[in-house]
Amino acid sequence: MSGSPPARTLIDRLGPAPHFITESSKGLCFGFAFKHASVLGQPVAISHHPEVAIKHFLACLLLTVLVSPVEPVIAQSRPDPPGSRQPVRLTTPRIAPLPESQWTDRHRALVREYAGDGRVGNALSTLLHVPELAEAIMPFVRFLAQESALEPRHRSLLQLRTAWLTHSQYQWSVFASTGREAGLTDAELRRIAVGPDADGWNDFEAAHLSLADELYQNSSVTDRTWTTLGIRYNLLQMVEAVMRVNEFVLLSMMFNAMGVQPDAWSTDRLPTDVRYRISTPDPEPPLRRPRIAPLEGDGLRVGRTFGRHPRLAEARAGQGGFVLRGSPLTDHDRELLILRIGWSCQAEYEWAKHVGSVGRARDHGLEPRNIAEGPGADGWSPFSVTLLTFADELYRDAMVSDETWAAITAEFDTRETIAALMTVSNYRLVSMALNAFGVQILPTDERLPDIR
Repeated sequence: MSGSPPARTLIDRLGPAPHFITESSKGLCFGFAFKHASVLGQPVAISHHPEVAIKHFLACLLLTVLVSPVEPVIAQSRPDPPGSRQPVRLTTPRIAPLPESQWTDRHRALVREYAGDGRVGNALSTLLHVPELAEAIMPFVRFLAQESALEPRHRSLLQLRTAWLTHSQYQWSVFASTGREAGLTDAELRRIAVGPDADGWNDFEAAHLSLADELYQNSSVTDRTWTTLGIRYNLLQMVEAVMRVNEFVLLSMMFNAMGVQPDAWSTDRLPTDVRYRISTPDPEPPLRRPRIAPLEGDGLRVGRTFGRHPRLAEARAGQGGFVLRGSPLTDHDRELLILRIGWSCQAEYEWAKHVGSVGRARDHGLEPRNIAEGPGADGWSPFSVTLLTFADELYRDAMVSDETWAAITAEFDTRETIAALMTVSNYRLVSMALNAFGVQILPTDERLPDIR
């Protein structure tokens, strides 16, 4: 064996473990090697006994294959669905509110515009780190608060259920108060957390809770829920109901990841005596005709679909504008995040446009199929793997893990980090809307890849 390379050198040449090997299988494998090193009283046994080490390594490699998924590409191509894990939320901020001592005239103008009562909440003061993003988000938030066509009680059902699904302590602390103003009792607030199957809801009320559940977990809406709401809602109300859920999913994803804490003057918190559980029907096949037909004319179908509710479209236009034109992210990183969240949501229209005419993914060095295959696909740089993981965690958990947050913030400054959050969160909103409204691709558009 004198001509054989040391075992550690051999392992290094083999490179890191494949991405489809689970953390549990890697821990089992390398734990085996180090356990025997300690019995032998040596720091690392494999560096002293290369023949044995190679046998151990090959045995472990076989073990990882045996315990790994049978179809690893399929298993990794999409993350687990939202709501499939018990949420874990921060109790301190990762990005603290911008101190008033650092406000510029632009910041003060935003505060005057959107905090007229003089109380600046933690959400707004955190968004002030990127004032142009605050300028993009707040008009739509104000529209939903002040220009709604829905009854206050029904608005509260949608908002509070979304806060519960995303486990956004901040959003719940705000909307529980407005829910009481709308006539909800403490018992009803708790029942919102229990869900649409709880005793006491009528069919129309339960459909609001189901709408939030289906959008959050499936990124789509069943025909049954759509029809139940459509019995009483007109087109404008249907668009608003969907977009109300979507916007507060967007904000919850951002606030959770940044660690935005409830305001000092708020007292309501998420119920702690209700088990976290989401139960939705399996997603129905993608719509092959629109539920909301686009306006006639030129331009993208998504714009002409939102154009059916012109005031809402105007109020939310700045959000997409920031991501596509005002963001500090590179084209490569932006489109990587957009396509990954679009794939996770199975939003074919979004995929088609960002592979094609809007995002031109290949022009920015991206191979769409690799994005669909996910972080485990060959050829990604370490930071691209981090970005894909970042998008997957936001989709699945409405949150970013400490490990991924550390990796992102090692490369991005605060402004870039917030822009990355907004990119994924905004296109989560867009994906849910496209699927719910049934916006159709063109015959010449590139469809979602078939990952087998």
